[in-house]
Amino acid sequence: MNCKIKKNTITAYLLLLFSVARRASLCLALPCLLAASLHAATLPNIVVFISDDLGRLDTSIHGSKDVRTPTMDRLAAAGMTFNNAYVASPACCPSRFSFLTGLMPARHGAHANHTQVKRGTQFLPPILKAMGYHIASFGKVAHGSKNFAGLDFNSRQKTDMSKEVVKHFNKTQIDAPICLLVGDRRPHVEWTKEMKYDPKLVTLPPFFIDTKETREHWARYLTDIEGMDEEMGRVLAFAKEKFGDNFIFLFTSDHGGQWPFGKWNLYDYGTRVPLVAYWPGHIEAGVRTDAMVSWVDILPTLIDMAGGKSPDDIDGKSFAPVLLGKTKTHRDKIFTTHTGDGVMNIFPIRSVRIGKYKYIHNLRPDAYHTNHSDRKRTDGRGLYWDSWDEVAKTDPKAAAIIKRYHTRPEFEFFDLDKDPLELDNLAGNPEYRSKLANLRAELKAWTTAQGDELLPHRDPYLTSAPIPKLYPAPKKAKAKRKSK
Repeated sequence: MNCKIKKNTITAYLLLLFSVARRASLCLALPCLLAASLHAATLPNIVVFISDDLGRLDTSIHGSKDVRTPTMDRLAAAGMTFNNAYVASPACCPSRFSFLTGLMPARHGAHANHTQVKRGTQFLPPILKAMGYHIASFGKVAHGSKNFAGLDFNSRQKTDMSKEVVKHFNKTQIDAPICLLVGDRRPHVEWTKEMKYDPKLVTLPPFFIDTKETREHWARYLTDIEGMDEEMGRVLAFAKEKFGDNFIFLFTSDHGGQWPFGKWNLYDYGTRVPLVAYWPGHIEAGVRTDAMVSWVDILPTLIDMAGGKSPDDIDGKSFAPVLLGKTKTHRDKIFTTHTGDGVMNIFPIRSVRIGKYKYIHNLRPDAYHTNHSDRKRTDGRGLYWDSWDEVAKTDPKAAAIIKRYHTRPEFEFFDLDKDPLELDNLAGNPEYRSKLANLRAELKAWTTAQGDELLPHRDPYLTSAPIPKLYPAPKKAKAKRKSK
């Protein structure tokens, strides 16, 4: 009996000591917990809205006189618009993985479209998650991947993302700063059948062949851009209602539209995209900047503005000082790369821009340039190309456009101030020999540093043979990439 009493007494005494120690530890930890909570409360909420296949020139904020994008216009009036924002690569998969990793394609491994990054590649959203953010993704943010590292919620719904956003945050209690990533699939093909624009009145790019079919498809393309803008307006309205003024809103696109000389090309029509940033009380309203920035810089910038730090060994670097008005410049060189897209596009290209000069290296000038624009001639995407072929039979100017599209010289060199549409190749002009040599050396040094093997992903279509039929299945390239 006495042993039992002693045993119970000892147990009670130990429980008392444990309770006192637990309360003491909680008291000691409370200031740290409160500090962490207060820090999280001061972090800005983040919203990134990504359009799919939208080039800079096809927006009202960069000169389009046709398309109606009131949300984009309001955003530009309230924030900062970048005149020189470039993607890393003009195809969905490599571009979006560069956004998510801060790495150029040669380093993350997804060179060609519809491929995956190398095993072990680090994504940047987990950095925001470690800082306390709730990260939710809606629509097409990554490409070819249902999930990517760092997400708390992921909806791959193709339409009405704004409704999904509202639904998620209405049913989920979240006591954390929010990072909201929204990817609208417009104006990616297939374009809507609806036409809110009169095909007879639209303005086509000067490097297109003007046909009835082209105008009709262009009107549908503009209609999709307008629809994307309306959806962005609903997401922006949600952000204002939920966050007040405590949020950063960034709008951009993954590359140019699926038109000749756009997507899958390293001309500016394929790689130069809209980028607008808005943060009430922090980013000056209605400002335009000529600072050159890359898509690999976007997440490092947002991490920086939230008080975090990105890895030192990535390609991206923060342009927060530009946004906050502390400097007017960012990069002095812009590099872009393209490898290919399945059997439709097998034409590797590399490029560098320094100041107003731009150099494009077409790695296989002995091959035809083709892509979905001319090879997949279906309604809502490339059906208009038949009309181009027909006009080119009798119109030398149209024939020259098609020839320029299919066959490229090894070197192209442009003065973007004098020739913003990149129509006058100066590579053979003796006056620019020295400048061309400098940019060639810069590009070669950079590709070497990147570990870029400069290989096509499949055997290309050689110009020594006729242009291939629409759906051949070429052999796999014999050249193999080194294992990494």
